[in-house]
Amino acid sequence: MIQTTVTPFKQKLTSALTKEEISVLQINLGKRCNLACNHCHVEAGPKRTEELSPEICEQLIELIQRFPQIQIVDLTGGAPEMNYGFKPLVEAARANDKQVIVRSNLTIYFENGFGDLPEYFAQHKVRVVASLPCYLEDNVDKMRGAGVYNGSIKALQWLNQLGYGKEPDLILDLVFNPQMPTGEKFSLTPDQVKLERSYKEFLQEHFGIVFNNLFTISNLPVGRTKLYLERQKLYTPYLRFLESNFNSSTVEHLMCRDELSIDYLGNVYDCDFHQMMNLPAKNRHGENLTVAKLLEVGSLDAIAEVQTAHYCYGCTAGCGSSCGGTLV
Repeated sequence: MIQTTVTPFKQKLTSALTKEEISVLQINLGKRCNLACNHCHVEAGPKRTEELSPEICEQLIELIQRFPQIQIVDLTGGAPEMNYGFKPLVEAARANDKQVIVRSNLTIYFENGFGDLPEYFAQHKVRVVASLPCYLEDNVDKMRGAGVYNGSIKALQWLNQLGYGKEPDLILDLVFNPQMPTGEKFSLTPDQVKLERSYKEFLQEHFGIVFNNLFTISNLPVGRTKLYLERQKLYTPYLRFLESNFNSSTVEHLMCRDELSIDYLGNVYDCDFHQMMNLPAKNRHGENLTVAKLLEVGSLDAIAEVQTAHYCYGCTAGCGSSCGGTLV
């Protein structure tokens, strides 16, 4: 029997999806970006202007200073480096002994006004998680735009020269995203360990590049990926494919369980994907949360249950998917 509907994600769970103690603060600084990648779930680009305000930036700095339980401050965008508040947040987090992650598209370093970034990252020991959706030029440029691959290679060589991928406190990770499907022959992300080996061998042999870890991340049907799938009449078939590969052992490792995702307006979400789909996190009274409310109540652990949606199957399919790669 061919399945024609998608089971609500919540029905797959044996118990409520609850929060653990919050240790990760992921902040989306805005939608400004020098690229407009076709798989971008944020729908960021050069024409977007939405970004963090000084008021929300100050609230976030207070949050970082007040809560020692925060171990990681994960900065994303858009190109996070282009949006207001980037350096103040990096410096506040490092001053409070937090690990800082920047999710970088690499090519930003060659834009006017951003050429200091690699040295700045090294100075503050920022962990760079860089998008390189394939180690082959043609595939990268198809997804991200002509010339992006060559710019990315130069940026990685620059980071290597500064010690990234070599020194223990200068971590350089790469992110793989699959190509967008053109028909109903869907596939899960490749084995992360094997693909990392292929990336390392190819980049070392051809460009002398070294890095620490490869993260394989599924394309969730959100943002531009959702729009593309809808245009191709593949949205529901793709969701059914993800559901058919649901792996219950991924659930306890889901990134939404110990993180808060915060947008440039100061609204709080369980994850970045919920943020893009405007599915806000709620406190125990069913009220939407903001950074200001977290400061008011004096707790990061104000959420009892994680919100869920159909696209959550993207994080629980196969070996699972998160901002840190596979889950099991």
